[in-house]
Amino acid sequence: MKILVETTVIAPIDVVWQAYTSPEDIVQWNAASDDWHTTKASVDLREGGAFSSRMEAKDGSFGFDFAGTYTRVVPHQLLEYAFGDRQARVEFTAVPPSVHVKVAFDGEDTHTVEQQQSGWQSILNNFKRHVERQAQGADSRP
Repeated sequence: MKILVETTVIAPIDVVWQAYTSPEDIVQWNAASDDWHTTKASVDLREGGAFSSRMEAKDGSFGFDFAGTYTRVVPHQLLEYAFGDRQARVEFTAVPPSVHVKVAFDGEDTHTVEQQQSGWQSILNNFKRHVERQAQGADSRP
């Protein structure tokens, strides 16, 4: 079963793409709630390249690695990747001054569809806030 989450980010496509694919940015936005954070991330942004991120509860009670391999990379447009036996597709559609980001992923059996959709949507909402803050900061520089 495919699960879909999406958002529209008010920022240029190059800023959105960079924030989604840069380890320095990923550690700033990749969390589903305020009591979690990503402590490290790595990205080899090419087809066949690996990515990973370490997500941990801020109280140190639990953590896990999220890792996979890029199966298709079309800069500023599309990322497809495999993680375990699951797949995900991230589409970036520039509609200036915004970018629509749509993520479709294979669900798993441990959590309900609603839990999975809610968690991934929360992460995407954090991504949107992070990028829009960055874009506003860039606009205010001399």
